[in-house]
Amino acid sequence: MSESVQNKHVPQIKIPATYMRGGTSKGVFFKLNDLPEAAQQPGVARDQLLLRVIGSPDPYEKQIDGMGGATSSTSKTVILSKSKSAEHDVDYLFGQVSIDKPYVDWSGNCGNLSAAVGPFAIANGLVDASRIPENGVVEVRIWQVNIQKTIVSQVPVVNGQVQETGDFELDGVTFPAAEIPVAFKDPAEGEGAIFPTGNLIDELEVPGVGMLKATLINAGIPTIFINADDIGYVGTELQDVINGDGKALVMFETIRAHGALRMGLISDISEAANRQHTPKVAFVGPPANYLSSSGKSVNASDIDLVVRALSMGKLHHAMMGTAAVAIAAAAAIEGTLVNLAAGGGGQRNAVTFGHPSGSLRVGAEANLVEGRWHIEQAVMSRSARVLMEGVVRIPGDSF
Repeated sequence: MSESVQNKHVPQIKIPATYMRGGTSKGVFFKLNDLPEAAQQPGVARDQLLLRVIGSPDPYEKQIDGMGGATSSTSKTVILSKSKSAEHDVDYLFGQVSIDKPYVDWSGNCGNLSAAVGPFAIANGLVDASRIPENGVVEVRIWQVNIQKTIVSQVPVVNGQVQETGDFELDGVTFPAAEIPVAFKDPAEGEGAIFPTGNLIDELEVPGVGMLKATLINAGIPTIFINADDIGYVGTELQDVINGDGKALVMFETIRAHGALRMGLISDISEAANRQHTPKVAFVGPPANYLSSSGKSVNASDIDLVVRALSMGKLHHAMMGTAAVAIAAAAAIEGTLVNLAAGGGGQRNAVTFGHPSGSLRVGAEANLVEGRWHIEQAVMSRSARVLMEGVVRIPGDSF
């Protein structure tokens, strides 16, 4: 074999990484200073590296040659570092990796993986050792870089180590684990602009669909809420009903694009295709009985409303954590579609909603300050667990 043939291909490189579940999502976690130098700054090199790690873009939409799981819930990456702010322990950057297209969306947060940030930070020396008790709870103060917001998680510690096992059950996750309460502080985007149009309910004209009532909210993540019955659904649908219907997916993407334009997130409808992570689209309905995706009965008497949400163009198998924050915020404000679906009748500081995998309770406190709604924080409980740690390998010419 000639020398030119021998040297034709570069070897793989190793990058320290941890594969973690957080809430109902999974992702590959990195410490910033463990990344190759070219990827330690935002830009093409970083995006190309993360795409190759996850196995995208993949026209087969399986991500067989990477760490992704071929769903929006499992095509995720996280980069963490000691915080530059004295008020925070760790800086948290989230990248939603497209499955079939060559881009990483940095426009929003992942609320589910937020629950894994605290445990990772403690285990990897990103939280000052003096703040970690031998036994107890560590309050991890997280700066969410994508949306410039504070998240505070309460992480249990036993014998100086993160406690991962426990009996907390989370619908959408098969096995129980330790409970991690997560508080999203002041979750509205921008300068407290919870409702970008100034309205609790808008009339949203969508070509091919018609005029829809919509609550457009920036809390946790920009979200477009519509009524299930306005688009021919009940709100108890499972994934196959929506994801197996190509026409329905096109309809939801059209709604999402026009909602994004109305919310001021894009300046032209064509820009929506390159902003898949935000905004989200969700449809709501009054409480109803149904069987979850696992066959578990969800009883109308145990929930306040039903919600179904789409992420990266597909119906989510449970509920995105950030969308749950949006649900909590909207439910707390009298007159939104979410609040009305839950029965209306005033502000609510907590709701339990049904999703495809079961139900979830979320809480938020809303206050009207100088004519503008303000959410102090939204709170929910999640769990997290390390699935694998060591190194991830990618070809050295991938970025």
